[in-house]
Amino acid sequence: MAVHTVRSLATHLHTGTSRNISPSHRNPNAAIRLSYRSPKLRRFISVSSSLREGNEHGKENSVRALEVKNIPEESPLLPKALSSNQLAEPVSNGSRVRVAYQGVRGAYSESAAEKAYPNCEAVPCEEFDTAFEAVERWLVDRAVLPIENSLGGSIHRNYDLLLRHNLHIVGEVKLAVRHCLLANHGVNLVDLRRVLSHPQALAQCENTLTRLGLVREAVDDTAGAAKLIALEGLSDAAAVASAKAAEIYGLSVVAEDIQDESDNVTRFLMLAREPIIPGTNKLFKTSIVFSLEEGPGVLFKALAVFALRQINLTKMESRPLRKTPLRASGGLKYFDYLFYVDFEASMADEVAQNALRHLEEFATFLRVLGSYPVDTTML
Repeated sequence: MAVHTVRSLATHLHTGTSRNISPSHRNPNAAIRLSYRSPKLRRFISVSSSLREGNEHGKENSVRALEVKNIPEESPLLPKALSSNQLAEPVSNGSRVRVAYQGVRGAYSESAAEKAYPNCEAVPCEEFDTAFEAVERWLVDRAVLPIENSLGGSIHRNYDLLLRHNLHIVGEVKLAVRHCLLANHGVNLVDLRRVLSHPQALAQCENTLTRLGLVREAVDDTAGAAKLIALEGLSDAAAVASAKAAEIYGLSVVAEDIQDESDNVTRFLMLAREPIIPGTNKLFKTSIVFSLEEGPGVLFKALAVFALRQINLTKMESRPLRKTPLRASGGLKYFDYLFYVDFEASMADEVAQNALRHLEEFATFLRVLGSYPVDTTML
């Protein structure tokens, strides 16, 4: 695999991305026009959509979502989340910053988006993939997506999507998560037999839910669980979600702060089509991904390029290299990995640039995902 060269700072940070929409996906009866502005470019693009999109093999993409029937147009449960087969529909009715997040109204990701971009137009998406694509197709300006939680660990899906899509990390935001047990009015703890929520939320409340003897059922997101409980009028089930979700969907809070640890914090990444120009006037963090040849001490050498320059690593995550998951060496087969690393330095610093030039000498692949300000606040 060829090494991706770490280019000069100005060249690297101004590299744009573009995606073409296949003609096979176009429906002439569903064409819309989207406008966007860029410091380098002003133009209008005609975008067409079809009711279902296909992948490169011609197969239709399935949309995993809770099916809701007979919801009146004026229902407070609307708007529905943007799905993958609606990506060519306009989602903004004003000039506010449009920010995509995964989930429905009341999701923790919505709160993170509003913290990252106050007064934004938060746009719900059914899938993490949908949020990435919405940014790439100019339907929204930013996406705010979870990457790790202090109790549940990393959200591996989003690590994989960072490499699959050509977006840049332009910031981070940390959100304190306070889980509540939500049920329909009149339902008490003794009436409950099961609990619905996102797998991460269920894991973060494992001790409490075990003590209550509730059967756990995983759904796509926390607020989606609350929405389902309300729509179905369930009397034997509760949702693990936020107090905000209870207000939106008309549920009662049966129990508060049910997470196993009080310090339950989720870190979100802010994603954009263009990178920001890093500075040195505040604390910056840089995220990269790289792969290495198999051999003794190779990972040690990779980490040494930072240690030798007194650069602090704050996060390291390994993920399988999907196209070549196994490699043969000496008659044995090994897993092949990508390494995601966050370190405390700005790409405007010469020491960080030198570290990546050093790493480039023996890395088989190297990509800078973003250089952005560190979030030092906490909700």
